[in-house]
Amino acid sequence: MPTVTVNGLDLHYREAGSGIPLFLIHGHTGSSRSWEPCLPVLSQRYRVIAPDLPGHGLSGRPSDPAAYAPEAMAEALYGLMEELGLERCHLAGHSMGGMIAMLLALAHPERLRSLMLISTSAEAPETARTPGRARVLQIAREQGMEAAWEALQTADYVAAARFPDRPDLVQLRREQFLMTAREAFIHCSEAVARHPPFLRDLERLSLPVLIVCGEDDTFFVEPSRRMHQHLRGSQLVFMPGCGHRPQFDRTEEFNRIVLDFLQRVDAASGAGGG
Repeated sequence: MPTVTVNGLDLHYREAGSGIPLFLIHGHTGSSRSWEPCLPVLSQRYRVIAPDLPGHGLSGRPSDPAAYAPEAMAEALYGLMEELGLERCHLAGHSMGGMIAMLLALAHPERLRSLMLISTSAEAPETARTPGRARVLQIAREQGMEAAWEALQTADYVAAARFPDRPDLVQLRREQFLMTAREAFIHCSEAVARHPPFLRDLERLSLPVLIVCGEDDTFFVEPSRRMHQHLRGSQLVFMPGCGHRPQFDRTEEFNRIVLDFLQRVDAASGAGGG
């Protein structure tokens, strides 16, 4: 994976395909591998760029807790876009990555062709404030990430997320979790939990927006509806039989929804799909 240094921070990313840039932001304790089911299909039509967030995957691990605030990570990724020469791109974010994507869009709307929000919220999600989350964070502080992973298996907010229970996907989640810096796990969790809602700010956006949420993703169904209400002309899709990671639950359908949206946006703007 290539690396770009942005303000002293090494950011690793995956890249595939050519054409109009499509920038994908993963969620908390994920990595660029969170988009693995999508890359082969999306990269046939787009230049897909999927970074590892600060403290996640193979990216650098800042010591400053402020570097893990959603706004700070949005600016780090904007710096990556600048370094890669991305003048205008499609932007997608999953879970915490969706919050980061919205903040990036609000700060730099002129750089985006469209925005895709997957299993996310424009307000501190309930998952950030459950007793299970507090317990796992405490274990991470005292015992480290291996012990936190074990505690995570019975945490209330994880059960509600309805993650796929396929052994290969459980192993992927474990690998991603253990590659996340303990500081990133703790400080991202705390920053998201105390983040003020910004639903009304979304009304400033005038770009095309797609919102996708699994019908079984308990904590994100209503936040998805609220975002839809504040984002003029947005498209809201609830995917049946899906939890918090619809790109893994129903990969083919997810890719079709995303590609249909992107191609409509590109057709309306007179752009080609690569």
